[in-house]
Amino acid sequence: MQKDDEEQPWNLHEEGQLAVDVAETPTEMIIRAAIAGVTEKDLDIHITEDMISIHGTRQEECLPPHTTLHYSECFWGSFSRAIILPCHIKTDEAEAILKNGVLTIRAPKARERIKLNVTKAV
Repeated sequence: MQKDDEEQPWNLHEEGQLAVDVAETPTEMIIRAAIAGVTEKDLDIHITEDMISIHGTRQEECLPPHTTLHYSECFWGSFSRAIILPCHIKTDEAEAILKNGVLTIRAPKARERIKLNVTKAV
């Protein structure tokens, strides 16, 4: 049996992983994540032509004194997610919008790479 002061596995203070939806249309990539309780200033998004990284922090509000917490299922603290995209995107045209607790990142797809055939010079 563990003592109360021993660290419990459910009390680990690790960074949480952000759940995302990744969708593709013929012209763009769309990434959505439900991040209620997070403001724009709590987010840091980095985009390359084939990857999007999202880092953020969800601040926990203090409970009033003498409050008994019966369940604690919500994640509070730092979270992150790196998403490798199935195609290249135009990073300079990407946009991120946070509305009603949902982060939506939209990025137009870059033109497909064209393979050139090499021929022997005569």
